Amino acid sequence: MPLLLLNIAFAAVFTLLLGSGSIGVFLSGFALGYVVLWVSGPLYPETGYFKKLPKTLNLAAYFFMELVISSLQVAWDVITPKHINRPGIIGVPLTARTDLEIFLVANLLSLTPGTLSVDLSEDKKTLYVHVMFLEDIDTTRKEIKNGLERRILEVMRS
Repeated sequence: MPLLLLNIAFAAVFTLLLGSGSIGVFLSGFALGYVVLWVSGPLYPETGYFKKLPKTLNLAAYFFMELVISSLQVAWDVITPKHINRPGIIGVPLTARTDLEIFLVANLLSLTPGTLSVDLSEDKKTLYVHVMFLEDIDTTRKEIKNGLERRILEVMRS
Protein backbone atom coordinates (compact mmCIF):
# COMPACT_ATOMS: atom_id res chain seq x y z
CA MET A 1 0.00 0.00 0.00
CA PRO A 2 1.44 3.40 -0.92
CA LEU A 3 2.45 5.43 2.11
CA LEU A 4 0.07 8.29 1.26
CA LEU A 5 -2.92 5.93 1.39
CA LEU A 6 -1.61 4.40 4.59
CA ASN A 7 -1.26 7.87 6.10
CA ILE A 8 -4.82 8.82 5.05
CA ALA A 9 -6.12 5.55 6.51
CA PHE A 10 -4.29 6.29 9.76
CA ALA A 11 -5.86 9.75 9.88
CA ALA A 12 -9.33 8.32 9.19
CA VAL A 13 -8.98 5.73 11.96
CA PHE A 14 -7.67 8.43 14.31
CA THR A 15 -10.71 10.60 13.50
CA LEU A 16 -13.11 7.69 14.05
CA LEU A 17 -11.50 6.71 17.35
CA LEU A 18 -11.86 10.26 18.66
CA GLY A 19 -15.49 10.32 17.47
CA SER A 20 -15.13 13.62 15.70
CA GLY A 21 -15.84 14.65 12.14
CA SER A 22 -13.66 17.73 12.42
CA ILE A 23 -11.16 18.48 9.68
CA GLY A 24 -8.74 19.65 12.38
CA VAL A 25 -8.80 16.21 14.02
CA PHE A 26 -8.27 14.57 10.63
CA LEU A 27 -5.29 16.83 9.87
CA SER A 28 -3.88 16.13 13.35
CA GLY A 29 -4.22 12.42 12.66
CA PHE A 30 -2.55 12.89 9.29
CA ALA A 31 0.38 14.74 10.92
CA LEU A 32 0.67 12.07 13.63
CA GLY A 33 0.53 9.34 10.99
CA TYR A 34 3.26 11.08 9.00
CA VAL A 35 5.51 11.14 12.08
CA VAL A 36 4.81 7.46 12.79
CA LEU A 37 5.57 6.51 9.18
CA TRP A 38 8.71 8.64 9.19
CA VAL A 39 9.99 7.01 12.39
CA SER A 40 9.26 3.57 10.96
CA GLY A 41 10.79 4.58 7.60
CA PRO A 42 13.53 1.91 7.60
CA LEU A 43 10.79 -0.75 7.36
CA TYR A 44 9.73 0.47 3.93
CA PRO A 45 11.60 0.17 0.65
CA GLU A 46 12.98 3.33 -0.91
CA THR A 47 10.20 5.86 -1.15
CA GLY A 48 10.01 9.52 -2.10
CA TYR A 49 7.02 10.14 0.15
CA PHE A 50 8.99 11.80 2.93
CA LYS A 51 10.59 14.19 0.41
CA LYS A 52 7.54 14.82 -1.75
CA LEU A 53 4.97 15.69 0.96
CA PRO A 54 6.89 18.69 2.38
CA LYS A 55 7.55 19.96 -1.15
CA THR A 56 3.85 19.59 -1.99
CA LEU A 57 2.90 21.54 1.13
CA ASN A 58 5.45 24.20 0.16
CA LEU A 59 3.85 24.46 -3.30
CA ALA A 60 0.36 24.71 -1.79
CA ALA A 61 1.45 27.42 0.67
CA TYR A 62 3.22 29.38 -2.08
CA PHE A 63 0.20 29.12 -4.39
CA PHE A 64 -2.17 30.20 -1.60
CA MET A 65 0.05 33.19 -0.79
CA GLU A 66 0.20 34.21 -4.47
CA LEU A 67 -3.56 33.75 -4.72
CA VAL A 68 -4.21 36.09 -1.79
CA ILE A 69 -1.70 38.73 -2.91
CA SER A 70 -2.89 38.80 -6.52
CA SER A 71 -6.56 38.81 -5.45
CA LEU A 72 -5.94 41.86 -3.30
CA GLN A 73 -4.00 43.55 -6.10
CA VAL A 74 -6.79 42.94 -8.64
CA ALA A 75 -9.47 44.02 -6.13
CA TRP A 76 -7.55 47.22 -5.39
CA ASP A 77 -7.30 47.97 -9.10
CA VAL A 78 -11.04 47.44 -9.51
CA ILE A 79 -12.18 49.62 -6.59
CA THR A 80 -9.81 52.55 -7.15
CA PRO A 81 -10.56 55.19 -9.78
CA LYS A 82 -6.99 55.23 -11.09
CA HIS A 83 -6.11 51.93 -12.73
CA ILE A 84 -2.59 50.69 -12.10
CA ASN A 85 -2.67 47.72 -14.44
CA ARG A 86 -0.35 47.50 -17.41
CA PRO A 87 -1.39 44.37 -19.28
CA GLY A 88 0.86 42.49 -21.63
CA ILE A 89 1.61 39.07 -23.05
CA ILE A 90 5.03 37.57 -22.41
CA GLY A 91 6.72 34.35 -23.44
CA VAL A 92 8.05 32.33 -20.53
CA PRO A 93 10.69 29.72 -21.46
CA LEU A 94 9.77 26.49 -19.69
CA THR A 95 11.98 24.07 -17.85
CA ALA A 96 8.94 21.78 -17.52
CA ARG A 97 9.06 19.09 -20.18
CA THR A 98 6.30 16.53 -19.57
CA ASP A 99 2.70 17.24 -20.44
CA LEU A 100 1.70 16.98 -16.77
CA GLU A 101 4.35 19.47 -15.64
CA ILE A 102 3.33 21.95 -18.37
CA PHE A 103 -0.34 21.40 -17.55
CA LEU A 104 0.22 22.19 -13.86
CA VAL A 105 2.29 25.32 -14.59
CA ALA A 106 -0.24 26.65 -17.10
CA ASN A 107 -3.31 25.93 -14.99
CA LEU A 108 -1.95 27.16 -11.65
CA LEU A 109 -0.89 30.36 -13.43
CA SER A 110 -4.39 30.73 -14.87
CA LEU A 111 -5.98 30.17 -11.45
CA THR A 112 -4.04 33.11 -10.05
CA PRO A 113 -5.94 36.39 -10.60
CA GLY A 114 -4.08 38.75 -12.93
CA THR A 115 -2.41 36.04 -15.01
CA LEU A 116 -3.75 33.80 -17.75
CA SER A 117 -1.99 31.14 -19.80
CA VAL A 118 -2.74 32.00 -23.41
CA ASP A 119 -0.80 29.58 -25.58
CA LEU A 120 2.00 27.04 -25.70
CA SER A 121 4.55 27.04 -28.50
CA GLU A 122 4.55 24.04 -30.81
CA ASP A 123 7.87 22.81 -29.44
CA LYS A 124 6.40 23.07 -25.88
CA LYS A 125 9.31 25.19 -24.71
CA THR A 126 7.56 28.56 -24.33
CA LEU A 127 4.35 29.35 -22.48
CA TYR A 128 2.67 32.61 -23.44
CA VAL A 129 1.09 34.32 -20.45
CA HIS A 130 -1.16 37.37 -20.25
CA VAL A 131 -0.11 39.40 -17.22
CA MET A 132 -2.39 42.15 -15.86
CA PHE A 133 0.34 44.01 -13.96
CA LEU A 134 3.41 43.91 -16.18
CA GLU A 135 6.09 46.27 -14.89
CA ASP A 136 9.25 44.51 -16.04
CA ILE A 137 9.22 41.58 -18.45
CA ASP A 138 12.41 39.92 -17.17
CA THR A 139 11.36 40.25 -13.53
CA THR A 140 7.95 38.72 -14.27
CA ARG A 141 9.56 35.82 -16.15
CA LYS A 142 11.93 35.20 -13.23
CA GLU A 143 9.06 35.31 -10.72
CA ILE A 144 7.14 32.68 -12.69
CA LYS A 145 10.18 30.45 -13.25
CA ASN A 146 11.69 30.75 -9.76
CA GLY A 147 8.34 30.75 -8.01
CA LEU A 148 5.60 28.52 -9.35
CA GLU A 149 7.44 26.49 -11.98
CA ARG A 150 10.39 25.65 -9.71
CA ARG A 151 8.08 24.43 -6.93
CA ILE A 152 6.00 22.34 -9.34
CA LEU A 153 9.14 20.72 -10.74
CA GLU A 154 10.40 20.01 -7.20
CA VAL A 155 7.19 18.11 -6.48
CA MET A 156 6.98 16.32 -9.80
CA ARG A 157 10.62 15.29 -10.04
CA SER A 158 11.29 14.22 -6.46
